[in-house]
Amino acid sequence: MKRLAAAAAALAVCASGAWAQAEMRPSPYMTPPMTQAAALAPAVVPDVARPAPRDNDLPRARWENRSDGDLWTRVVLSAVETHGEELLDVVPQDIEDWCPAYAENDREDRAAFWAALLSTLARYESTWDPRAVGGGGLWYGLLQIYPQTAEFRKCRVQSGEGLKHGPSNLNCAIRIMSVTVPRDRAIAVEASRWKGVAADWGPIRTDWMRSDMQRYTRSQTYCRSLAEVRPKERP
Repeated sequence: MKRLAAAAAALAVCASGAWAQAEMRPSPYMTPPMTQAAALAPAVVPDVARPAPRDNDLPRARWENRSDGDLWTRVVLSAVETHGEELLDVVPQDIEDWCPAYAENDREDRAAFWAALLSTLARYESTWDPRAVGGGGLWYGLLQIYPQTAEFRKCRVQSGEGLKHGPSNLNCAIRIMSVTVPRDRAIAVEASRWKGVAADWGPIRTDWMRSDMQRYTRSQTYCRSLAEVRPKERP
């Protein structure tokens, strides 16, 4: 009997020791305690897709929230400063309706105006869809250019499929405008025929569309006259 009691006591001691060791051993299902350094470390933010920030060095354009908007603006600025530089040398007769400060602007601000104009015109031509095809397969791309017009004006891209490439379409549009605007000294003037940009683009001939386009371009800082933007003196 004494032997049994001693054996039971020894077994209890072993069991309590094993239990203590088990309590000290960390469970694989428990989260280890956070150290102070880890607690103070900045949280890791998951890499989620966000819209690209707007390039503040670019002038405002109506397509700026589109995924390719900044690229299109750069293309227009580059085109105006190269094969479309005639646009920067002329002051259209109806420019007061579009950009009152244009005549006094430098070439950089004049180029910005043309980017704004094309961006608002493209809204009504294609809703900024470079793959748009209108007129039953006659007009293509952002500015809905007729391939025969592209060929006549010697655009680099002259096929319908090629004109569905956004930058190529914009380059062609500038090439066309650089002929018609200096020729007519106009953006949208109606006489015996529509002149300037309106000679080739229909939406600009529609009163309410033209008024909306003019409202957009006139609202840009580079189109507002100094008298308009100068702070008023206190009484």
